[in-house]
Amino acid sequence: MWLLIAQVIAYLLATIKEISMCLTCMETVTKELVSWMRGHESSVFSISVHASGRYAITTSSDTAQLWDLDTFQRKRKLNILQSVGIQKVFFLPLSNTILSCFKDNSVFAWECDTLFCKYQLPAPPESSSILYKVFAVTRDGRILAAGGKSNHLHLWCLEAKQLFRIIQMPTKVRAIRHLEFLPDSFDAGSNQVLGVLSQDGIMRFINIQTCKLLFEIGSLDEGISSAVVSPHGRYIASIMENGSLNIYSVQALTQEINKPPPPLVKVIEDLPKSKLNAGDLKVKVTSRRVQLPSKSRESKIQTRILKQDLAGHCENKENELSEGLSKKRLQVLLKGYGEYPTKYRMFIWRSLLQLPENHTAFSNLIDKGIHAAFLNLQKNYPIKSRKLLRVLQRTLSALAHWSAIFSDTPYLPLLAFPFVKLFQNNQLICFEVIATLIINWCQHWFEYFPNPPINVLSVVENVLAFHDRTLLQHFMEHDITSQLYAWPLLETVFSEVLTREEWLKLFDNVFSNHPSFLLMTVVAYNICSRAPLLNCNLKDDFEYFFHHRNNVDISVVIREVYHLMDTTPADIHPNSMLDAFVSLTKGQYPVFNKYPKFVVDYQTQERERIRNDELDYLRERQTVEDMQAEVDQQRDEYEAWYQKQELLRKAEETRREMLLQEEEKMIQQRQKLAAVKRELKVKEMHLQDAARRRFLKLQQDQREMELRRLDDEIERKVHMRDREIATTAKDLEMRRLELESQKRLYEKNLSTSQEAIAKEMREDADAYRRKVDLEEHMFHKLMETHQTQIQNTQKLIEENLAKAEQACLNTDWRIQALRKQRSGDLQRNECYQETAKLLQKNRRKEIEVLNALSEEEAKKWEEAKEKDFHLKSERKVSALSDASRKWFLEKEISDAVEHAERPHGKVVPRCQNEQVASSCFPATSQSSDISEMDSSTRISLSQRRVQWDGVERDLMERVRNLRQRLTARARHRCQTPHLLAA
Repeated sequence: MWLLIAQVIAYLLATIKEISMCLTCMETVTKELVSWMRGHESSVFSISVHASGRYAITTSSDTAQLWDLDTFQRKRKLNILQSVGIQKVFFLPLSNTILSCFKDNSVFAWECDTLFCKYQLPAPPESSSILYKVFAVTRDGRILAAGGKSNHLHLWCLEAKQLFRIIQMPTKVRAIRHLEFLPDSFDAGSNQVLGVLSQDGIMRFINIQTCKLLFEIGSLDEGISSAVVSPHGRYIASIMENGSLNIYSVQALTQEINKPPPPLVKVIEDLPKSKLNAGDLKVKVTSRRVQLPSKSRESKIQTRILKQDLAGHCENKENELSEGLSKKRLQVLLKGYGEYPTKYRMFIWRSLLQLPENHTAFSNLIDKGIHAAFLNLQKNYPIKSRKLLRVLQRTLSALAHWSAIFSDTPYLPLLAFPFVKLFQNNQLICFEVIATLIINWCQHWFEYFPNPPINVLSVVENVLAFHDRTLLQHFMEHDITSQLYAWPLLETVFSEVLTREEWLKLFDNVFSNHPSFLLMTVVAYNICSRAPLLNCNLKDDFEYFFHHRNNVDISVVIREVYHLMDTTPADIHPNSMLDAFVSLTKGQYPVFNKYPKFVVDYQTQERERIRNDELDYLRERQTVEDMQAEVDQQRDEYEAWYQKQELLRKAEETRREMLLQEEEKMIQQRQKLAAVKRELKVKEMHLQDAARRRFLKLQQDQREMELRRLDDEIERKVHMRDREIATTAKDLEMRRLELESQKRLYEKNLSTSQEAIAKEMREDADAYRRKVDLEEHMFHKLMETHQTQIQNTQKLIEENLAKAEQACLNTDWRIQALRKQRSGDLQRNECYQETAKLLQKNRRKEIEVLNALSEEEAKKWEEAKEKDFHLKSERKVSALSDASRKWFLEKEISDAVEHAERPHGKVVPRCQNEQVASSCFPATSQSSDISEMDSSTRISLSQRRVQWDGVERDLMERVRNLRQRLTARARHRCQTPHLLAA
C-alpha cells in the first residue's frame, strides 16, 4: 500500500513538473485550448509579450525562448552558462528591444527582429553594487529601475546607457521584492511614481524625481505578497499574505495623482466703478502636482503667469471657437501634455470641429432606412457586437443618403469604424464628426474615384522625397508605390496600426491643426519606421507592416509631424493644395458633389442591374427549390401509396392462403366422410356382389390409370407452356428494363388501371366461387337425398340400386375428370392472365412513350374490343353451362323427391334410370351392358384429349403471334429513333 502511494505521489509530482515547464495558450472568448508550447527544461517564471502581440518571451532559470504567437512556434532560444543564470528577459514598452538581465548584474539590449546586441549597460559602482532581483521600466521605455537584497534602488537611463540616480529606501527596508511604476494620464509615458514592495509586506510609492514618499499600502499585520497596477493607474490590486485580495483606489489614496488640469475657461467680470488694472487680472496657475500635506511639505512650487489681452477683439478670429474656447490655448495645452484629458476630450473635439448638431436633418437621413449598399454589411465586416454593427450600418446609410458616392466607397466602413466605436452612444455626433472629417481632411480624395486619390498620394510622395529620399528610393527599388505605404494609413485613418490610446492622442493633434496635418502624419509615420522598412525586401512584408500594429512611438511621430509642418517648403507643402477648415452648416448639411458624377451614376446603375439579376436568380432558385420540394413530397406520397398497396396485396395473399387452407381442410373432411361411407357400403354389400365389386374395382383402377396418364400429359403440357411463358417473360423483361426510365412517370395511371382490372377480376373470381359453392351445395344435397333414398329402398331394389350405384360412380369419375380439367383451366387461366397483364402493362407503356403511333394505338384498341367481345361470348357460354348444370341438379333433386314420395314397393323402371344417366352426360350414351359403357367412356376421353390438344395448339399459336408482333414493333421502333427522342 505504501509503495503504491509513493508511486502515485511521484507520478503527480512528475506531471506537475512537466506542466510547469510548458506554456499554455487559451482563447479568452471561447475558453478553449489553442496550443501547448513545450521546450523549457525547468519551470517558467516570467512571460513578456510584445506590444504588437505577435511575439512572446518565456524565461526560466537556464534559458529564455522567443515565440511567434501567430504560429505558436519557437523562433529563437537563448542559452547561457549554468553558473550565470537568468534573472529576467522582457520587451521594452513601445519599442522593438529585448532587455535581458542576468544574475551577475549584466544587462544587455537586443534587437527583436535580428537579435543583434544593441548595447550593454555598464557595471554599477562597487560602492553601491547590489544583486539585481527585480526590475521595472517606465511606459516610454526610457528609465529602468532595478533592486535586490538591499535598500538601494538603481535608476538607469536607457537612452544614455548610464546610471543616473541611486535612491536609498528607509532603514526598515532590507530587501526589495517587487517594483511597479504607477502610470499617469498626463506624463506622456515618462512615469514619475514608483511602487516599491519590500520584505516587510509594505508597498511604498515614491517620486523618483523628488525622492519623496507619496503614500504606502499594506501594514506589518496585513502584509502584501504581490501587487499589480492597472494600465491607466487608477487601481492597485494586491494579494495579501493571508490569502485575501485587496483593491485600492489611487484617487482615494491621493487626490493629486490623476487630478485633471485646471479649467481653461475663466469668466472675467467687469468692475463697475473702477478702472481695470493689468496687475489685477494676473492668474497664478501651478504646473506641478500637489502631494499629500503630511509628506510633501518641502515640495517646490513652480508658477506660470498668463497675461490676458485687455482688448475687446482677439488677434485671430479663426483661433476663437464657440463656447469661449480658444484654439491657440488648446494647442498650447496639447503641446504641453501631448493629448487632451480623457474626461474633456469629446467636448474639446466637438468644439474644435464646430459641430452644428442638426437633429432634424440627421433624423431625415436616418428615416430613409438602411441603404441597399449596406444591407449585407456583416458579411464583409463581421462584428461581434450587434449594437456596434447596427450603429455602423445606420451611420454608413446616412452618409450614403447624404451623398451618392458614399454608397460605392469601399473603404468608408474602415474610415468610419473607429469613430463609430468611439461615439456609438451618440449617433448624431458620430455622423457629423465623420462628415466634417470627409469635407476637410479628405479633400480631393474622390476626384479620381473609384481609384485612390493620385493627387493626394503624389503630394505625400513629394514630401517624403524631400525629407527622406533614401526611404523613397528603397520603396522604388522594391516597386512599392504610395498606394501601398500611404493609402492604407489614410483609408483606415491609422486605426489598424495604432492602439486606442495612440489613435486618440493622434487625432487630438489632427483636429487641432490644419487638414494637411493628416497627410504629414503619413510621411512622419514612414520616416519614424524607416529602420524596419529598410529591412523589408518583400512586398508581403510591406503590406503586413502597413496593416498591423508596429513598435512605433506615437509621441515621436507627432513631434516629427510638427517638424515636417515647419520645415517643408511651400511649393510642396500640402497647405497649398488643401483649403482651410470649414465646419458643417447649421440647419441643413452642405451638398457634397466633389466627385465624378458620371462614374458614380454608372456604378449605381451597374450595381442596381446586378442587384436585380441577383434578385431574379434568387427568385428562380426559390422556384426551383419549391418545385423540388413538391417533387419530393409527391415522391414520398407515391412511396407511401406503393407501400400501402404492397401491404394490401400481402394481406390479400394471406387471406387467400387462409381460404385455400380452409378449402383444403374441407375437402379432406369430405374425402374422409366419403371414405367412411364407402367402407360402410362395401361392408354391407360384401356378401352380395363381391365379384361385381372386384370387376368394378378393376374398371375403376383402369380409369384412374387413364386419368393419371391424362394428368401427366396435362402436367407435361403445362410444363412446356411454363417454359414458353418464361422465355417470353425474359424477352419482355428485357423490354421492361428498357422502359424502366419511363416507369415512374406513368406508374400512377398504370397502377390505377391495373387496380380497376384486378378489382374486376376479383369480383369475377368471387362470383365464380360463390357459384361453385352453390353448385356443390346443391350437388351434396342431391347426394344426401339420393343416399337416403338408397338406404330406405336398398332391400327392395338391390339390382336397380347396383345400376344406380354404377351410374353414380360413373358420375363421380366424370366429375373428378371435369375437376381435373377445371383445375387445369384455372391454372392456364391464371397464367394467361399474368401473361395478359404483363403484355398489357408493356403495351400501355409503349402507348405512353410512343404517342405518335396513333395507328398502332387504334389497332390495340380494336384488339381490346375483340377480346372484350370474346370475353362476353365466353361468359355467355359459361352462363349457358351454368344454367344447364343448375337445371340438371334441380331436375335430379325433383326426381329424388318424387322417388321418395312413391310407395316403397314400387320399382323404378330400368329405362328411366338410363334416361337420367343419359341426361346427366348427354355426350356419352349409356347402355345396359358394362362393356358398352366402357367403350363409350373411352370414346369420351379420347374426344376430350382431342379438345385439349386443340386448345393447346391454339394457345401456342397465340403466343407465336404475340412474339412476332412484339418483334415487328421493336424493329419498327429501331427504324424511327426520332419518334422515341420526341
